[in-house]
Amino acid sequence: MKVAITGATGFVGTRLVEKLQEQEYDIIVLTSNLARATQIFPTSAFPRVKIVSYLPKEYRGTEIAQCQAVVNLAGQPIADRWTEQYKQEILSSRQLVTSNLVKSIGEANPKPQVLINASAIGYYGTSETASFNESSPPGDDFLAQVCQTWETEAKKVQEFGVRLVILRIGIVLGNGGGALAKMISPFKMFAGGPIGTGRQWFSWIHRDDLVNLIITGIERSELNGTYNATAPHPVRMQEFCRTLGEVMGRPSWLPVPGVALELLLGEGAKLVLEGQQVLPKETQAIAFTYQYPHLKEALTEILK
Repeated sequence: MKVAITGATGFVGTRLVEKLQEQEYDIIVLTSNLARATQIFPTSAFPRVKIVSYLPKEYRGTEIAQCQAVVNLAGQPIADRWTEQYKQEILSSRQLVTSNLVKSIGEANPKPQVLINASAIGYYGTSETASFNESSPPGDDFLAQVCQTWETEAKKVQEFGVRLVILRIGIVLGNGGGALAKMISPFKMFAGGPIGTGRQWFSWIHRDDLVNLIITGIERSELNGTYNATAPHPVRMQEFCRTLGEVMGRPSWLPVPGVALELLLGEGAKLVLEGQQVLPKETQAIAFTYQYPHLKEALTEILK
């Protein structure tokens, strides 16, 4: 099987490419930065990878017609300060990329069988008390609106008879990047602790589980619709930091005040300070097997 991937050079995408190559897929990496992609995926180590240059907001490509599946992971990171200009970039990097990708799928002959499209648990908004699953209504804050727009563009692929799997992704934990790389620095200096009140929910997933869920979406033709890409056991921030300190052999006693995060991230700090409890009801209903359903075993594997 041949798979085209946007966002392949990111934290999740690089691991996805590695895993697909291990399983003898052929991979087309659609990238706006050829030099970076070539450095990450050298031919000597990735003989099954073909790197194709494209402009994410303008792309029309014939390569998609060669693929049985397309995985769309593209989008500007949300863990930066949200100026009004950057908020527009967060939105457009998802809306326009997905819109043009869907148009390319519509023009392809033959068409791919499936589009796996990323979304985020930000779809549900934030809450300290509510619990969300795939049937919960959307929130009304900025990121919830971005996710709704993102998913609306992806759903247009169904007009072409292409199967669609939307994954609402939680906080991805893995080695060498993502949220965890930023969070462990204070712990290394014996200055770690919960962010804000510590009561907010932290809905997470191990990167390998997310990658396996993407591949499951490609391979199981009966899967259709929206699935939460989160571990079945979310935790509150206080428990997350306590477990992280325990695994690292470091204390977890020095709270990070919310105002410090607000100064760093502005409006984007709301996601971390308020959080949300997201349960993978539909993901568990398809009998997806998590390698790391519990936080301690996930962190132990990552930090070994």
